[in-house]
Amino acid sequence: MKPQKHPIDVTVNGRRHSAEVEPRLLLVDFLRDELGLPGTHIGCEHGVCGTCTVLLDGASIRSCITFAVQADGAEVSTVEGLARGAELHPLQDEFWDKQGLQCGYCTPGMLMRAQEILASKPDPTPEQVREGISSNLCRCTGYQFIVEAVLAAAARLRDGAGASARENTEVRS
Repeated sequence: MKPQKHPIDVTVNGRRHSAEVEPRLLLVDFLRDELGLPGTHIGCEHGVCGTCTVLLDGASIRSCITFAVQADGAEVSTVEGLARGAELHPLQDEFWDKQGLQCGYCTPGMLMRAQEILASKPDPTPEQVREGISSNLCRCTGYQFIVEAVLAAAARLRDGAGASARENTEVRS
């Protein structure tokens, strides 16, 4: 007997999608396999590591323990939605510039969690950033560079500075 499928309408990164999904399909699998958005990584598959973090109506969730049907009618934001064409979002740019990533596996989840933090606290303290990202695990960076990247992105977003940090840095010989 084939499982019954349920219709869902979900907006992902500003684009509306309608689909028929099995009730047990996880949101992370829907994003990756059905919508072709592989930026959301699969880590522990238990909702512990934060690798699969996306924003659901602006709040961070673990897409590995959320069913796609739970996103019906919602707005989902993934890491693919941060950049505007070839222009990186200030968070992405600062993660690059401040070396807030090493292996990069946790990076999409960290970026989405940082996006949520800055939406609620445009001028966070280092302690607030550390507390905010503490729900996401990183085994490479020691978190200091991530905190520095989030703080630098916050300053750029407050100042309305959209230019890439790399574009503003001259190569010295």
